[in-house]
Amino acid sequence: MSGNNWDDLRYLLAVARHGSLSAAARMLGVNHSTVLRRVTALEEALGVRLFDKLPGGYVLTAAGDEMQRVAARMEEEIVTANRLLSGRDMRIGGTLRVTTVDLLAVHYLPPHVAAFRARHPELRIDLTIAEASLSLTRREADVAIRLTNRPPENLIGRTLSGLAFAVYGARSYLEGRGGGRDPAGHDLAGHDCAGHDWADHDWVGLDETFDHTSMARWLQRSVPAERIGHRVNSVVAVMEAVRAGTGLGLLPCGFVDRQPEFRRLGPPVEEVGSAIWLLTHEDLRHMARVRAFLDHMAAAFARDRDLLEGRGGG
Repeated sequence: MSGNNWDDLRYLLAVARHGSLSAAARMLGVNHSTVLRRVTALEEALGVRLFDKLPGGYVLTAAGDEMQRVAARMEEEIVTANRLLSGRDMRIGGTLRVTTVDLLAVHYLPPHVAAFRARHPELRIDLTIAEASLSLTRREADVAIRLTNRPPENLIGRTLSGLAFAVYGARSYLEGRGGGRDPAGHDLAGHDCAGHDWADHDWVGLDETFDHTSMARWLQRSVPAERIGHRVNSVVAVMEAVRAGTGLGLLPCGFVDRQPEFRRLGPPVEEVGSAIWLLTHEDLRHMARVRAFLDHMAAAFARDRDLLEGRGGG
């Protein structure tokens, strides 16, 4: 049956997962009418209605739910086959898809990616910034560089380094606040942050999307809520707000200690920090371009480990 092939089933899966034709079209890189036409053709070929169009979006019928399960199994088999074949590709060319968080993408990876491409000019690096992990199992990415203390169990990789955080303020802000002294007039630099009353300072904090993190928990314990006058949902945004003089903030030592406009107000906060993991799927670990990138990045992070773990300045 001409409509009942994998290409048509991709459209069924996209609409089922996203709940609308427009969202499915964006994911597939086609227009709205193409999705509608392909789904309608599949329904006609099968002789059943696959979706009910409700006010809240497209919902699978009983027949559609059965077909969705069949299509999902087919997708898994195709993705697995592609992974296994890609894992045998020994060329250092083509495209390598890397996913990471904005902090690493903006403040660490660019020179290392540039050096890697200089060695392998036939290889294209597609870098996606995503706080949530893209699926390496479904080949949404080949390599992930993540800040986590609990990497996914279905991936393999290595810990590259720790990432320490400490309290920082812009020198311009601190000069207007006694040069970085606590309310009693003591110099904050070089002392344990836990011993200071931070209520005398303005702060840049993190919004509720970070409530599960050790950074947010430390701020809740250490800083009165009314002193947090600016909240953001990105560590990069905290860095830039602190740089602008908005207030103090918890920042990653490895990306701030060498920037003269910042001043560290104490050693790394012990209960705040993360490991940096380099991850891939087991089926891809022997692919030449993946292997080369893993080795290159592991060496880069190893050289910078003291800095990243807060021993490089301050």
